[in-house]
Amino acid sequence: MEAPNTQPKPRRRFKMPSAFTILFFIIIVVAILTWLIPAGQYSTDKAGNIIAHTYRTVKANPQGIWDVMMAPVNGMVGEGKTEGAIPVSLFILVIGGFLGVVNKTKALDDGIGTVVRKYKGKEKLLIPILMCLFALGGSTYGMAEETIAFYPLLIPVMIGVGFDSLVAISIALVGTQVGCLASTVNPFATGVASQTLHISMGDGLMPRFILLILVVGVSIWYTYHYASKIEKDPTKSLLYDQRDEDRKRFTIPSGEENIQMTGRQKAVLWLFGLTFVLMIAGLVPWDTINSKWTIFNNFTKWLTGIPFLGNLVGHDIVPLGSWYFSEITMLFLFMSIVIMFVYHMKETDFIDAFMGGMADFLSVAIIVAVARGIQVVMNDGLITDTVLHWGEMGLKGLSQSVFIILTYIFYIPMSFLIPSTSGLAAATMGIIGPMGKFAGVAGSTVVTAYQAASGWVNLITPTSGVVMGALAIAHVNISTWWKWIAKLMVLLFIVTCVFLGILAIL
Repeated sequence: MEAPNTQPKPRRRFKMPSAFTILFFIIIVVAILTWLIPAGQYSTDKAGNIIAHTYRTVKANPQGIWDVMMAPVNGMVGEGKTEGAIPVSLFILVIGGFLGVVNKTKALDDGIGTVVRKYKGKEKLLIPILMCLFALGGSTYGMAEETIAFYPLLIPVMIGVGFDSLVAISIALVGTQVGCLASTVNPFATGVASQTLHISMGDGLMPRFILLILVVGVSIWYTYHYASKIEKDPTKSLLYDQRDEDRKRFTIPSGEENIQMTGRQKAVLWLFGLTFVLMIAGLVPWDTINSKWTIFNNFTKWLTGIPFLGNLVGHDIVPLGSWYFSEITMLFLFMSIVIMFVYHMKETDFIDAFMGGMADFLSVAIIVAVARGIQVVMNDGLITDTVLHWGEMGLKGLSQSVFIILTYIFYIPMSFLIPSTSGLAAATMGIIGPMGKFAGVAGSTVVTAYQAASGWVNLITPTSGVVMGALAIAHVNISTWWKWIAKLMVLLFIVTCVFLGILAIL
């Protein structure tokens, strides 16, 4: 007869649900609120913009089970006041395919490796150089998960020259996330939020670029200062106790393992950079910045007016400065094909890489639709305008600076609740953006506040696979990471608040 098992059962650790579950739960909660919150509507102008102080109560339209299940579907195709997520979801899928093709060439991986080898013996110079490169990746296309491949290369190099793995983590993780904090044309943050507010991604581009310079500069100084300190006195390292173990655990790659970049890879890198330059040029509303900046409009008219060539190129060309999601989606699709030919990639390899890249971003594309479903339920339940009315009443007497700083602080816990940047934008921007109008704050400034909070949180959140993956590779406890980055978080918070406060009143 077997003895009874008296060992206590292991406790189940709480696991944070996925963004899909959180968003669907919010849809259910919002549907319940349509039974409790009074229904109401604002009057709108011909363009569909809300007119302040015109709120009135209307007959309630509570949402039921059918409406909850239809919300993500209507969020994708569009329904009523809610614009469908198809344009932005398709763009997300295509940019995923583009990145899949670029990654197939290993141009980005080998490019970073080449920079590291070039500065051998001057590794401290790699801190500002690489952090700027990673920040550009974060700011332009939301680089995050891609950094995982770089830690096995950076950690041995940083440890080998007298630093520690915290410096290596900071270069890639802090670099990309402060880039996301000050996203310039990040399609998953700037793009989704701007589309929700019906504004161009180019609106507010210059202020976001200035913020990018500020936060990247602060981050480089913080990391460089720590690296210099432990270079002089290794005992100052927060990982000093595991220093010998780390030296045994991580070995610096030998020169024999180095692979030189090919000419085709270099061409791919140039095309990669050119793609984002063209996207930025296409999104910036040049003629609204200066009425005399009409060179792209004039060039397009001249090109399409040439006999035969105009027909060959196409008469429906949209000039740079007037692009939106359809045009930039086309750009990334076209540049993917160009890279295929330049790299001499086989057609089957191209299709596999492109479809694989799209598959990697499928969840992000669907999250946008699910998040948009929240707005569908609110609009159909006629409580969106009621919430805006409460906000309008609460904003009385608040200055623009106070409003935007409170918006930034609001988005910090929201970024924990909804880890997906695109999901968070789609779920909340339809409410916060119009509130900004009541306070006299531009929609692009509200977008900047949301991005800044999301990027700030993604530096420390334990729900981030990027943060936890980097720490696992480096064998660093998250409490150690929090201790190391605490002062930087305070600095970034202060810089961002001051910047937003000034920006709101300009």
